[in-house]
Amino acid sequence: MSPLIIGHRGAPAYLPEHTESSYRLAIRQGADLVEPDVVPTRDGVLLVRHEPQLASTTDIAEHPEFADRRRDTDWFAEDFTWAELQRLRAVERIPQLRLTSAAHSGEEVILRLRDLVRIVAEESEVCGRHCGLVIELKHDARCLTLGFDFVDLLAQELDGLWHLESLRDLRIESFEASALDRLREAGFPGTRILLVAAAEEVLPGEEGPERLTAAGLDDAAKRFDGISVRASLLDAPLVTAAHARGLEVFTYTLRAEDEFLPPAYLGRPEDYWRAIIATGVDGVFADAPDRVRALLEREDRV
Repeated sequence: MSPLIIGHRGAPAYLPEHTESSYRLAIRQGADLVEPDVVPTRDGVLLVRHEPQLASTTDIAEHPEFADRRRDTDWFAEDFTWAELQRLRAVERIPQLRLTSAAHSGEEVILRLRDLVRIVAEESEVCGRHCGLVIELKHDARCLTLGFDFVDLLAQELDGLWHLESLRDLRIESFEASALDRLREAGFPGTRILLVAAAEEVLPGEEGPERLTAAGLDDAAKRFDGISVRASLLDAPLVTAAHARGLEVFTYTLRAEDEFLPPAYLGRPEDYWRAIIATGVDGVFADAPDRVRALLEREDRV
């Protein structure tokens, strides 16, 4: 079976990540799920942003009224209320690589999770097919030190929305196992996916390659519903081992730019994606959902 295509922060190969138009485009391009990252604001709203730092993904530096809230080299979401953040506009995070997307910087407001759930439900209805969400909780331990618990924040943010189709098959993911454990203990709806980073990327408290050992997978199967691993860690034996334990397996991230491809696949992103799909993985995060969908359709015709 073909893997699920997950619009990674929307369709950021074409439009700035985490914007309404980027998410709508991802669904139109064939994404089965879309993935927002969430961080808390000062008043407990779940902001849809890649990180709590705002300088690289918004125009906050152009707002003189917020100049005094800069800490070190950046501004942080938890220092602002949701009402204040609605003044900002989203910008392309890597404009030097994504000129098409960068041309749309500054056009759209930033979103809260509640808004995105409604947008996905609406666009799914327009397209005539279901699209769900994979919500990534960013930096759980840091949030706890700030006085925020994602269990409470999610319950508050999604209150009154559970009737929407976009939450029907909700998945929640985190690099920090403790966040998913608390969701399980609280009986929070949805399935829980443990993110696993490459060794050189692991931050304190996050999951790395040791999670992918037999013992690590055994423990994961007792506590979570799936794993999502960096593509460099993925192979068919891992997928087989995880499936044998009842775990769903995702991988991140399918990108077309040479900067994100292994040396053996430079200039040949589809070949790399084909090798990833051949592992039997259940879902792939993609920055260009249309290109992955086209690849899957070509493979189905062979």
